[in-house]
Amino acid sequence: MIQNNVIHHALRVDETKCRGCCNCMSVCPTDAIRIRKGKTLIFQNRCIDCGKCYRACPESAIRVEQDDFNEIFKYKRRVALLPSILKGQFPETIAKQRIYAVLLEMGFTDVFEVGMMWPVFHLAMARYIKNNQQKKPFISSFCPAVLRLIQIRFPSLLDHVIPMKAPVDIAALFYRRQLLAQGVPDEEIGMFYVTPCAAKISAVKTPNPYERESLNGVINMDYIYNRVWKKIRGEERDARPEPLAESLCERGVLWFLTAGESEYARGRSLAIDGISNVFEFLENMENEEISDIDFLELRSCDQSCAGGVLTSCNRFLTVERLRNRAERSRRATPLKDPDRWDDIDDDTEYLMDHIMLGTIHPKPAMKLDEDMARAMVKMERLQKILAFLPGVDCGLCGSPNCQALAEDIVNGDSRIQQCIFVQKKMVAGGQMAAPDAEKILDGVWGKNILGGNAIDGGE
Repeated sequence: MIQNNVIHHALRVDETKCRGCCNCMSVCPTDAIRIRKGKTLIFQNRCIDCGKCYRACPESAIRVEQDDFNEIFKYKRRVALLPSILKGQFPETIAKQRIYAVLLEMGFTDVFEVGMMWPVFHLAMARYIKNNQQKKPFISSFCPAVLRLIQIRFPSLLDHVIPMKAPVDIAALFYRRQLLAQGVPDEEIGMFYVTPCAAKISAVKTPNPYERESLNGVINMDYIYNRVWKKIRGEERDARPEPLAESLCERGVLWFLTAGESEYARGRSLAIDGISNVFEFLENMENEEISDIDFLELRSCDQSCAGGVLTSCNRFLTVERLRNRAERSRRATPLKDPDRWDDIDDDTEYLMDHIMLGTIHPKPAMKLDEDMARAMVKMERLQKILAFLPGVDCGLCGSPNCQALAEDIVNGDSRIQQCIFVQKKMVAGGQMAAPDAEKILDGVWGKNILGGNAIDGGE
């Protein structure tokens, strides 16, 4: 079972750069961000590492924590595990063999594309769906940010999630097994995923036995892309288009794009990308406003992994390049029937036996208390507090909306006096002095950041 409540987060706030503009707070889909003393504060139990705040910050004050590249040199066999998205970052005239060559020059000893595992996943998913028809609609567990969102905000839907390990985990398991069969000692093998996704960094770093079974680290794709591009920049002018020979199947190329799963699912299937769209759809699903769906592919980023926060290229260009690559692959190597259940080799059978997870448990961050009786008391108090708040969701209190402020108050993280509308009423009624109200706002936005007449409007 996946139940560990300790979550490692990839997103970090650099307080020396943060100026409390609250852009990050306004885009966070799980209300995980507050402003305190003029700086961004991330509530770790609510964060899903989707990276919306990272993209929204105009000061680059939110950074993504990653492994030091030099960590790879702790191992004699250093394997770079690549999603097809990396190749899509480069012009089509640059052959993947040239990209691989630069990765080897950088220090890796092996390069393996995660998309090679697509047939294994397709078969395992088909088997699971066939044996669990009562759990429709099925929700893919491909995207770690979406999985975390469901655990935190929509735990009632967890039973619909197909409990499969991430593609990179199975790719790492497969390639490690190949090296072990060659006589390479396990302790000499280092598996490193080149990720377009901050949520995957969080998943790999979160200490539970399922996520780090075979992986040893993750490396920011933006870092890898810039290193490789610096080496081969300009070479495409004299290069020929990539030859038709392609080891990765068409569907393995498209796996990391929107509809990479749903297009091949049986029955009525939908592909939804963008975390806000996913959130809205899950809300409708939880409220039973949506029915008659067999399969859901939910991806946190626009255009799926092509729009990951750690990519460098325009996501639409990446999609175009990968679709062209998939077309070349289709012409060169027609795909065998992926639904055939016979003629499975030993490697595939081994992976099939290790691909499923146990029960995925919720990590509810939205509930008010673990004790039901106390939670009910807090809920009653929360409703009374909301009756006093204006409901305009202005964010001037340092919380993203009035509901979040009310929750913060009942949990002891805020005071109702932080609401500027409540302050105005209290100052006007003589229940609070204007200087005291300003001190409260100083605790949110930093000393004097709002000016000396923030409460009385300068009158």
